[in-house]
Amino acid sequence: MLGFVTVTGTGAADRLLAETAATLEARGLRLAGAVQQNLDRGPGQDCDMDLRILGEGGVIRISQNLGPDAESCRLDSGALAEAVARSEAVLAQGADLVIVNKFGKQECYGRGFRAFIATALAQGVPVLVSVPCEQLPEFHAFAQDLAEPVAPATVLDWCRARLSA
Repeated sequence: MLGFVTVTGTGAADRLLAETAATLEARGLRLAGAVQQNLDRGPGQDCDMDLRILGEGGVIRISQNLGPDAESCRLDSGALAEAVARSEAVLAQGADLVIVNKFGKQECYGRGFRAFIATALAQGVPVLVSVPCEQLPEFHAFAQDLAEPVAPATVLDWCRARLSA
């Protein structure tokens, strides 16, 4: 029960999962995990990246402003760890579905939401995650035969089918 979606276009996967979460929350489903919200800072500026913790409603900024000439990674790994811990607390209270904004580089390295995803699956909670093309090989190595591709147009249908099973 591990569905993954790969969407091209800057912010497209973030918007898809955030809209999916909002629709499911409006229907009263208990969600755990996090969806990303990108905040435009204007021309020539990198966006701010926030994670909204599902089932809690809190928001954590996971990007750092390193200045206009910086070339290093903007991810605040401490903030990401806090988002994971808060998502774990929500999952511990019970969830119908887990949504994780991305199986990204941190997850490929064994960090980030990787253990959280495994915990949810071990508890029998369906998980929906976005996987960028660049991380597909590492994701498949992690997920093995549990991974099921989900077309962007059918994400809500996939969720409904897993929730009624």
